[in-house]
Amino acid sequence: MPTGNKKKNQLVPEPALRRMPCYLSYLKLAQKEGMKHISSTFIARDMGVDPTQVTKDLSYTSIVGKTRVGYEVEPLIEELESFLGFTVVDEAYLFGVGSLGTALLHDHGLKQFGLKVIAAFDVNPEVVGKTIEGVPIYHIDEFKNKNRTGAIIGILTVPVGNSQEVTSIMVEGGIKAIWNFTPVTIKVDDDIVVQNTSLYAHLAVMFNRLKVKSSSSK
Repeated sequence: MPTGNKKKNQLVPEPALRRMPCYLSYLKLAQKEGMKHISSTFIARDMGVDPTQVTKDLSYTSIVGKTRVGYEVEPLIEELESFLGFTVVDEAYLFGVGSLGTALLHDHGLKQFGLKVIAAFDVNPEVVGKTIEGVPIYHIDEFKNKNRTGAIIGILTVPVGNSQEVTSIMVEGGIKAIWNFTPVTIKVDDDIVVQNTSLYAHLAVMFNRLKVKSSSSK
């Protein structure tokens, strides 16, 4: 398979990055069905996007498809996993072991996508000292002493009222990237990477689309 210039160090537009894991999941299903080659048109048709968009998104990797043949499925899967950083497992800490935090600890899929939670922190005496899916839970006050492995990724799932306070503790303890599941904007210095994932925002979008479709069908 021909390969283009390495582009792994360039800044990829966020919408393209959001689509790539979807391409990866789709390709893995295609591989299970025995497909060896696949075209951008085929991918676009099943995923509801434009073929040129698929081609453009995949062009950020080093894989180039062949005319009238498309992409080789297995090498494309391997390239996407490497490009997205899923082949190297990064360690992370989770802050807030409520319902959402607990659900994430039970999510074995995180490790498949390159993220392993090695410890969790909370203030609730009912969970501190326990272990969930092999992950020990400590009191938040112990974080600075526990972060000796050099892990720099933190998952934030605390209540809204505690989000900024816990964020400050995370950053002071060496966290450089925060996966923020709270519905508020946390304040950090420019050298800290923050990825906001608001379940409530997506829920609002779903409700709005549902109302629009319901109104248009009347």
